[in-house]
Amino acid sequence: MAPNDITFFQRFQEDILAGRKTITIRDASESHFTPGDVLRVGRYEDNGYFCTLRVTATSTVTLDTLEEQHARQENMTLPQLKAVIAEIYPGQQQFYVIEFVLVA
Repeated sequence: MAPNDITFFQRFQEDILAGRKTITIRDASESHFTPGDVLRVGRYEDNGYFCTLRVTATSTVTLDTLEEQHARQENMTLPQLKAVIAEIYPGQQQFYVIEFVLVA
């Protein structure tokens, strides 16, 4: 089986598959994705494959410049989004937004 290109916490799987989550916000270690990339997606907890995504756009953002639009694309409120990012990436300020669509 091919390795996964990117993983998401299992709690986001349903939102991704339903099209409610259309971006992910990552740190510099995952800033290499570019529009057009087709990614195998797995769950962080067990690396189990669950879908394929195509990257449609990328951009940069800081914790302070996150907007309601980012939160909607993550299927969260803005305070929830900022809290999740701070929990996953404590002390970091610069992030990379990866926009995607579900392929399969």
